[in-house]
Amino acid sequence: MKLSNLNKYNEIVIQMHNNPDADAVGSGFALYKYFKSIGKNVRLIYGGNLKITKSNIVLLLDSMNIPAENVTELDYVPELLLTVDCQYGEGNVQKFDAENIAMIDHHNTGRLSDDMSEIRSHLVSCSTICYDMLRKSGVDINSDIDMATALYYGMFMDSNGFAEIRHPLERDMIDFLKINKSLIKRLCHTNFTLSELETAGIALLRYSYDENKRLTIINSKPCDPNILGVIGDMVLQVDSVDVSIIYNDCQDGYKLSIRSCAVEVAANDFAAFLTKDIGNGGGHIDKAGGYISKKKFREKYGDEGIDTYFFDKVSEFYDSFDVINAKDGIKDHSDFELYEKKNLTYGFVKTTDMFETGTECKVRTYEGDVFVVADDRIYIMIGHEGGAYPIEKEIFERKYTTGDKTYCMEFEYSPSIINLLTNTSEELMPHSKECFSNNSSRIYAKKLTKAAKVFTKWDYETYMLGNIGDYICYPEDDDKDIYIIKGNILDETYNKINM
Repeated sequence: MKLSNLNKYNEIVIQMHNNPDADAVGSGFALYKYFKSIGKNVRLIYGGNLKITKSNIVLLLDSMNIPAENVTELDYVPELLLTVDCQYGEGNVQKFDAENIAMIDHHNTGRLSDDMSEIRSHLVSCSTICYDMLRKSGVDINSDIDMATALYYGMFMDSNGFAEIRHPLERDMIDFLKINKSLIKRLCHTNFTLSELETAGIALLRYSYDENKRLTIINSKPCDPNILGVIGDMVLQVDSVDVSIIYNDCQDGYKLSIRSCAVEVAANDFAAFLTKDIGNGGGHIDKAGGYISKKKFREKYGDEGIDTYFFDKVSEFYDSFDVINAKDGIKDHSDFELYEKKNLTYGFVKTTDMFETGTECKVRTYEGDVFVVADDRIYIMIGHEGGAYPIEKEIFERKYTTGDKTYCMEFEYSPSIINLLTNTSEELMPHSKECFSNNSSRIYAKKLTKAAKVFTKWDYETYMLGNIGDYICYPEDDDKDIYIIKGNILDETYNKINM
């Protein structure tokens, strides 16, 4: 759905979920200002019997004069009811009649996007979705500091202080929104009440501990999601704890927070594993979070208790992968097969075509940020799925032949490069040229029948995760340069050589 799809309606009611949080308020307020700016008659409401009392949300409303109304009845039927950070008909959303219903949300309920709904469960906040939709509609968000600050704070709170961000759009928001920093600071210091402090204290007294895995599982009373992160950070200070799971019941599901200082257990992978098929999870290698839908949980696991589920999944997770250190090399070559790279078209950019030599930059892609320094010897490669990575000129010229045409592909997130000196961003695609791979690149590869965590020779601190069906690979001439290629990528880019 595009915001322009909704511009034909004049009487618009934007509805947040009952007892709205910062993400709902930030999203709703940004859309309220957008529709007001184009002359629509618009209201911002939330239902339920509980008025907003949480101190940080009250401060947010008062500081920006956000006209959020607590409504239990509508005395008219609006042309359009737009729900934000929630979905029409869900348990925490009071039902109002409307001629047309639209939805913008990041929660995974099984509903898909269409002409009247924008559902992106892979994003950490609804504010992120609204940021992207407003940007694509041509709105200069930074020209309105209240709008920018509300969106920023919405994502900040729903990502546990940015600990759980997992998409380049979220990193873009952090880097480029021009915000009221003093207000954000005040909001951050009004997050918790004495009652919530008590909740954290009680949770810390009620933990389960696995000595062999150095892992704790803690069930907290219902509370602000950020309290879970506070509890997790405290638990990880304990000398005998490397990994923690903290979770609580939140009406239609379970919110969880993961912390890890174990190199073989990345918190984001652990969160994704615990929520697979029943919710969503992600974040950073040391801090992550997730959500489990009660509806999806019951459909898959029936009457099994959530406590039992976590204990069973923890054991399954730790038994599900092998750890491979590239410095040890490949001990058994017998199941590896030889592959040759196909003659395919890629994109490339010379860093000095965009920046002066010596300029510090970071390449932003779906997979993450990569830091580079502009140099005649450094190019940026662009792959088929929007991945981008630096390559030395000598290696590039050995493996690729250049073309004259611009590299034209569309990706979910177009890779960009950020000048760290000026903090400005440019997309790579308009500057890219075609190049064609030569058939001189050969690797040995083996399909994984069990997940593997590979610590490469380039980074002994962070692993590459290979899932079942992916490939563990190494160049024909170096069995210590071990890495993972996703199964679909290898099939698209390499041919097997029959010996």
